[in-house]
This record gives sequence, C-alpha cells and structure tokens, in this order.
Amino acid sequence: MLNIADTLHRWCREERPFALATIVDVTGSAPLPIGTSVAVDADGNAIGSISGGCVEGAVYELCRQVLDEHGAPQRARFGYSDDDAFAVGLTCGGELDVLVQRVDPAVEPHLGAALAEAVEGRPAAVAQVVGGPEGLVGATLSVLGDSWIADSALGDGPTGRTVADRATAQLRTGRTARLALGGDAETCPEKLSVLVHAAATRPRMLIFGAVDFAAALAQAGRFLDYHVTVCDARPVFATTARFPHADEVVVDWPHRYLAQTAVDARTAICVLTHDAKFDIPLLQRALDLPVGYVGAMGSRRTHEERLLRLREVGVTQEQLARLRSPIGLDLGARTPEETAISITAEIIAHAGRASGLPLARVSGPIHRASGAVAEPAGHGAGTVSGTC
Repeated sequence: MLNIADTLHRWCREERPFALATIVDVTGSAPLPIGTSVAVDADGNAIGSISGGCVEGAVYELCRQVLDEHGAPQRARFGYSDDDAFAVGLTCGGELDVLVQRVDPAVEPHLGAALAEAVEGRPAAVAQVVGGPEGLVGATLSVLGDSWIADSALGDGPTGRTVADRATAQLRTGRTARLALGGDAETCPEKLSVLVHAAATRPRMLIFGAVDFAAALAQAGRFLDYHVTVCDARPVFATTARFPHADEVVVDWPHRYLAQTAVDARTAICVLTHDAKFDIPLLQRALDLPVGYVGAMGSRRTHEERLLRLREVGVTQEQLARLRSPIGLDLGARTPEETAISITAEIIAHAGRASGLPLARVSGPIHRASGAVAEPAGHGAGTVSGTC
C-alpha cells in the first residue's frame, strides 16, 4: 500500500471508504513485489497498479464488488494464460496472489496516522493479516515510533502484541515482507501470515569529494530516492549552488564527518576525491562500518596504491574485499552523467545481489526474490523471462 500512500492518506483524512487490493504472494516472474496495492473508492476512482496492466480490470471489478457489498476480504490468484494472450492473466509467466478487503478509515484511524508518517518520510509500519482464521484476515495494526495501535480484530492481547513486536522488528530493516507467526498458546495461539508494509526513512548516499562527478551522482542518487549528502573539506567547492540536487552539503574533513554521522545497512558511501590525504583515513573508517556499499573512484594504478596504503594502516583483507574500486560497472562511461549511471547501477546490483550482467546473458526470472542471485546463461535451467 505504500506505493499509493499519498492518495490513501488523503482518503483516510476524508474518512472515505475504499477497497484495497494487495499483492500478498508472488510465484515466478512478476512485474511488482508483494505489498504493492490498488485501491478503489465508492465513486469508482482507482489508484495504483499491481501488474503493469495485465490484470487490472479484473482486480478493479473485484474491488468494486467487495466495496459495494461490504463483504469479507477475498483472495484471488492470477496466473499465466497461454491460450489467449488477451485473457486475464500475467503474460510475464508469473502468478500473483491478491487479497482484496474493504477499509473504513473511520473505524481504523490508526491506518491514516501511519500513512501520514510515511508520506512525511518518517518511519512507520502497517501489519496486515493476509492468512489465518477468517475473523482475522484483513485485520491491521500500525507501528508509530515506539507505540502501536491495532484494530478491534487484533486488539491489544497476546496476538496483537506478537504482531506488533514482529512488525516493529521488520520496520528496523526498512523492507516490506510477509511473515509467518503464531501457533504458540502463550503468545499468539493462532497461526497467522502477516504482511508488514515498512515505510523507513530514505536511505543515505554519502558522496565525498566536491567534484563534477559528484554533482551528477547527487542528481542520480536523488532520482533513486536517496538522501544525498556531499562532503568536502574545501569550502570554495562545497557549496549548495554547485550541488543543487543534494539534500545537504557539508564542509568538513571526510573522515571526521563520517565518524559523527548516522549510517546503516542501506547507506552507500561513494569516495570521489582520489586524493590519498582524504581517501585513506576516510576509507579506513568506512570499511569498518556496517554500511551497504563502499566505492572509491580512481584508476587501477590508484587502486593498487590505495590498497597498499590501507594495508599499512591496518585495514584487513576481509575489509578490503568490501571495497568497490574502481567504482562503478563497466559501461564505457566517460562523462560525469554516464559515470553517475555506472556507479548507481553498481549500487543497485550490489544491494540486490545481482550479477550486473546483461539480462540476455543470465538465466532464470528477471524479478527474483530478495537475496537470490542470477545464474549466468548456460549455468541454470530455463530462459530469461520477459516482463508484462
């Protein structure tokens, strides 16, 4: 539902009932991940997409039915149709399991509060029961800061507390996920399947070195919804006028700034200074932090000299293995803009544990489960799947 948080927040503020259709399971290749939603209000207005167009009509009709009839939540499964390319189905070959439920914001005010937090870029989570006893399917619970609020179906008993604990833990990861829980008489007697929609703060991209390449990378990082910081010790170069796409521009020694700023497992650190007096203390610090990506710009000769200097200051081989240098994928990039694409492509591939190879050269589905690694073509069964 976070893909349409803006509109849902407005509908909740207006106490406008709506039907919510959410992907709760994906099999094979599908264009959009679990947690993606379509919503339809009483006037027939629709927002969102769950299949890139393949099954939208059927989902829309199901939403209208559930909304008009005030009915119980319904499950529907949409799969590939090889008899009729225009039949309801996913032409990309995957299958979607969709839950459609009626939402009345006046009865579930916590949902609007969680969506308001998400729209403002603050962390919040909505736990949605998508499998379990009939009376609990469709129940929701919101995590707001250190507190949580559940609807009447979940309540504040053992089941509600268990769902809240798991949703809070999932929010810390910043990832939407489906969780299996319950079956314990003391904590949660019912076995439930819960989809946690996690709206985390924007991940950070820290760019060190106020150079032309940094300006292009800041723009690309902003496009990917990173909170972009450009840091350089030289005030004449580190200015907001030179980096209009950065969320903040900091004048400080890079290693000193990195030592005092907040980072997490989603943070990408890009070192573009290629100057040893900046690089070495900065990378020594960066490679000791639990961040998602560390890359450094420079030629292969610069890279070899950098590795030697880092070893001299005590950086271990295990830490050096985390360093992406020379930074970026081999795209033949020359301009700052092309280089920014090369760098962000590597960040995306690294975060998704993907190969970075052309899709035509890897086997298996394009849309893989999180953490799955693509096999080079010829090393796995099947062929590359297309998208819808």
